Amino acid sequence: MTAPFRRHVLYLPGFDPIPPRRYRELYRREAADQARISGHRLRITKAQAQGFAWAVHGRVEGRDTTTVIEVALWSDIVQASMRQGIAGTFAQLARTSWTYIATGTLSRLMRLRRGPVIAALYPIAVLLAQLALALLAGGLAAWLVGGWQGLPVGVTVAWGVLVLGRRLDHRLFAYYLMHDYAFTARHRGAYPPALEDRLAQFRARLTAILDDGPDEVLVVGHSSGAYLAVSLMADLLRERVKPGPALSLLTLGHVVPMAAFLPDAGRLRDDLGWLARSDRLFWLDVTAPGDACCFALCDPVAVCGQAGPDQRWPLVISAAFTHTLSPDRQAALRNRWFKLHFQYLCAFDRPGDYDYFAITAGPRTLAQRFAGRKPSPGRITRPVGAR
Repeated sequence: MTAPFRRHVLYLPGFDPIPPRRYRELYRREAADQARISGHRLRITKAQAQGFAWAVHGRVEGRDTTTVIEVALWSDIVQASMRQGIAGTFAQLARTSWTYIATGTLSRLMRLRRGPVIAALYPIAVLLAQLALALLAGGLAAWLVGGWQGLPVGVTVAWGVLVLGRRLDHRLFAYYLMHDYAFTARHRGAYPPALEDRLAQFRARLTAILDDGPDEVLVVGHSSGAYLAVSLMADLLRERVKPGPALSLLTLGHVVPMAAFLPDAGRLRDDLGWLARSDRLFWLDVTAPGDACCFALCDPVAVCGQAGPDQRWPLVISAAFTHTLSPDRQAALRNRWFKLHFQYLCAFDRPGDYDYFAITAGPRTLAQRFAGRKPSPGRITRPVGAR
């Protein structure tokens, strides 16, 4: 009798302050949908692991599988970076805008993909609109009251408008996105010490997972977690020389240029170039033109000026939402940018060769599953971010 295929997944989320159980419940719900569509048999249970994790027991493609999915937590760092009041957030707006404009990063990003740049400009536009509305409302209130007495009334009304805008951010996401871009821009693309320390902890954990001897160790990085996963894997492979399980990297909806184009992101650019030449892993990068929050089909190594004649990775493919999602599903997701950005972690009602649940709970390694696969047409490799 063939033993179950064993896999350990280490998942690095993007800039997300939400507790990790959100990812477990997302996986549980979407796995059930994909199982119904694709014929997988998947059962989710608790897992014995150091961090926040769950186990997936599957019967996929004719073989039993056991997968542990563990979340590499850095939400506390995200939460700490978001402890800004209204005034502090507007100060972030000014500093972040200046960093991206003065360094030439914004102009290079615009030459690459406009969608994610427009997404980056969205919180600036919304916050400035709130500020303009607050000043207008405050000025009008001061004028109506008149005299010196109108000044405190105007200030109170203006501040009230700003407070209302902050309270509505669960719908607008302007403050959240501003904190996200400010986190990257504050150190001009370099990792802050707290994040470097966390990456070292992730590396130690990944080493222990490899030593446990599953059939495959799969690191998944989503959104800004994609470039953290690149640095994690580069650090691991520089340090570890002994052979072990199949090692795979899956980057989803990456925003690598937002960090790597900044002037002090030398560490990240070096990691991209080094990892791209390694023969000790398989690296698949998945994006989709329908996801306006990512740099769709942009080879993260090449566009950052780190490609060379010996570049092996990543294999860049499209999730092709227009083909893998039904018209009804596409209509339901229209203008829901965050939902689309998380679609890589969800079920597809017309799945192609990208199936997140077959990848994470199926009986083949990433290299086996995508052996012979060519990059998707439209892949962008011009070195816009070369410095």
